[in-house]
Amino acid sequence: MHLLFKWLGFPLSDLIGYIPLLATLVTCYFSVILARATLRYVEATDKGLALAREEFEREWSPELHIKLERVSASEATIVVTNLAKLSVLLQLLQIRKVTFAVPFERWTLNDPLVGGTTWTRDIGRRLLACTGPEFQGQIAASMTFFASGRMFRTDWFRFYIDVHSGHIVRLDPTNIPARRVRVLLNRQGPERRRDFVQDVATGAPPKTPDATPVSS
Repeated sequence: MHLLFKWLGFPLSDLIGYIPLLATLVTCYFSVILARATLRYVEATDKGLALAREEFEREWSPELHIKLERVSASEATIVVTNLAKLSVLLQLLQIRKVTFAVPFERWTLNDPLVGGTTWTRDIGRRLLACTGPEFQGQIAASMTFFASGRMFRTDWFRFYIDVHSGHIVRLDPTNIPARRVRVLLNRQGPERRRDFVQDVATGAPPKTPDATPVSS
């Protein structure tokens, strides 16, 4: 064998010296493959965690849906559906005309609403008191509720109502809010109103006044 390598012009000692180099190259190649596979696994894990967190926030963040239904010419009902798993405590129902900035009707409540269930009440007289005997236009309804130590309020759900001679002729939804519920009050006191899509228990740090002295 030694004579064969010598006849081919490759000394056996030089060939043995290249073996560690080839082993190093093979090791580096497989290390790069393993590193790329690890990076792909980390990216897939991050995406899975993000989806799980989004699903958790969607299921456990409070979300109410309000619907007004016409039952007869003088009767109407409100149906509040808790779309989340979190139970809430209904506190205040507000109804107003869209043209008015101040709510006309306020209904103080203290009714629990379990996740996935509905709350229904008759509001025919309250609607007629808000609209009057003759009215055609939009009205809006909003619900304030308590959940997880915080006070929330839904956006205004709008409905088109047609009242003629004190009778409800038509009552149809026109649109749904583009924003989710907003936090109004937490355990630490009043908080700035904003869209509630994450935990807002910790408020922003207070701004310190400018203490720069004024030169005389």
